[in-house]
Order: sequence, then C-alpha cells, then structure tokens
Amino acid sequence: ADCRYTCHQECRSLIQLDCRRPGQWQSQLSPEGTLLPACSQNVTQTVEEEKPEPPTIQEIKQKIEKYNAKVTNCLLMKLNDDGTYTGFIKVHLKLRRPVTVPAGIRPQSIYDALKEVNLAEMTDKRTSFYLPLDAIKQLHISSTTTVSEVIQGLLKKFMVVDNPQKFALFKEMRKDGQVLLQKLPLTEYPLYLRLLAGPDTNVLSFVLKENETGEVEWDAFSIPELQNFLMILDKEEKEKIQQVHRKYERFKQRLQQTLKEARGKPG
Repeated sequence: ADCRYTCHQECRSLIQLDCRRPGQWQSQLSPEGTLLPACSQNVTQTVEEEKPEPPTIQEIKQKIEKYNAKVTNCLLMKLNDDGTYTGFIKVHLKLRRPVTVPAGIRPQSIYDALKEVNLAEMTDKRTSFYLPLDAIKQLHISSTTTVSEVIQGLLKKFMVVDNPQKFALFKEMRKDGQVLLQKLPLTEYPLYLRLLAGPDTNVLSFVLKENETGEVEWDAFSIPELQNFLMILDKEEKEKIQQVHRKYERFKQRLQQTLKEARGKPG
C-alpha cells in the first residue's frame, strides 16, 4: 500500500520489504532499496490472506444433488452422516518414463484387492516397463482423500514400486480452445475439485505425470534405474550423432552433384 511494490501472488511469501509510513517512502526509499537483505518485518506476517470458510453440510448436500443431476452414468456422489462424501474420479496416466514393478508377479485379483494383499512385497526382483500412454484409471475416493493418497493408490493398483515423489497429480482444464495444466499440492482434495467442476471431464480432468520440479531428485532413484538412464542417454546420443552424419552426408552429395553439373559452364 505504501511502497507500491508489485509481485506475483505465489511469490508473496518470498518478498521482504521495509515498509515506511505513507509519504516517507518516496523520499527515503529508492527503487533499488525496496528489497533489503535483512528486514525488520515481513509483509506476509502483517497482512494475512482471507481464507474462504469451509462449506456447511447443507451446502455440500446441495452441491452433491446438483452434481448427481448432471451425471449420465452410475458414478454418483454419496453424502455421509458425518458430512464427508464419496465419489469417483478418473485419472489419465501420461507417463513418458518407464516405471519399476516386481518381476514375475501375477496381476492383482479382486481377492487381493479386498484382502489388501501387497504383491510387490512377495519378491525383491524388479523390472521396468512403459505404462500405456494416456491410460485411464477410475478411483473411488472420499472427500478426505488427498492428492498424496491418490498418487499412492494409483501406484499400488499398478504395483509400481517407484518412490511416489517421482510423480505429481495435475488438473487439466480447457478454456478458449487451450489446455491448461496445473500441478496440485499434495494436501489438496481431488473429490472436492470434482464436485465444484461437475462430472464433465471436458471441464476438469486429472492427469498423473512425472514430477518435473526443475531439479532431479537423484536420491529417489535406485542404482539399476540410474544405470538404465545412462544406457538410454548413451543410445539417444548415438542416434543423434548418426542423424547429424546422415544430414551432412546428404548435403555433401548434393553439393558434389551440383559442382559436377556446373563444370564447363560459365560462372
């Protein structure tokens, strides 16, 4: 309000300013002096964002009734007596890297799922393979189920033993012909987002992707995985070198052909 400093909302917690009284900032603070290495106060400590009040049971009931009225299949939401509710979400798996699974394990049966048998713990042997691109998995979850639990549940269903930190859940929205992806925090509740958006997956859908954080967390990978990465990089490097050789070989042949045709001609 005083120094007129502008920043992104998500950057707000990183900004520290020495705010002065109105009228003083113009004469005492230069543009270069608005950010200080050591400050007497933090803006985020003095100005707190107002958080919306959680919806009441009656409001949730109305939203669920409105949601179920739009459902064209049997995947309805159900309100419990304690105010929680259950429903279904669909997650698109768009993984571009191989996942690690137990080797020589039969597919999980309904009996295993009901008894919560963890087949991955039956063997120490591991193998890697690519999940089908854009495969869809339907999950029955609660309003108290977090993004972190959804990711762990998906990995368990596919018997993936990779560290859950390698993956992230995104919400995909379509607006004005554009597809917008936003990474969800681990504490977010996907079913509540589904409830607010309605059952139309063209309005909102969930996508599981690799957790691209900008920094690779190498500690989350095992030695065989790291060795596999080196093999893949080595293969890609050789293919790239061959592409460059082929490109300039074709260029050399065309150049030699042009010189051959130009011999004996003036100019």
